[in-house]
Amino acid sequence: MALDLQQERQQAHALIDLLPPAKLGAVRSLLEVMFDEDDDEELTAEDRAAIQAGLDSLDKHGPVPMEDVLADFGLTLADFEKLPGPITKRDG
Repeated sequence: MALDLQQERQQAHALIDLLPPAKLGAVRSLLEVMFDEDDDEELTAEDRAAIQAGLDSLDKHGPVPMEDVLADFGLTLADFEKLPGPITKRDG
């Protein structure tokens, strides 16, 4: 069953109240991004042309292999696999 708007707000506020101070800033930043006025801007003709050029290139040449992307940074797939994974909350 879907929550009504008031319940959604109450639940969001309750979760924010439970956040440790170190994570509160991240949530505030996320909310600011969600309200960023630039998100409402329409795409320009130049934007649309650039997007279409990228899609056309993908259709013509296919995706770029991961190995090629890594090579641009001087890495191999073996190097990439040695990199640490995402940071997760650890117990302890």
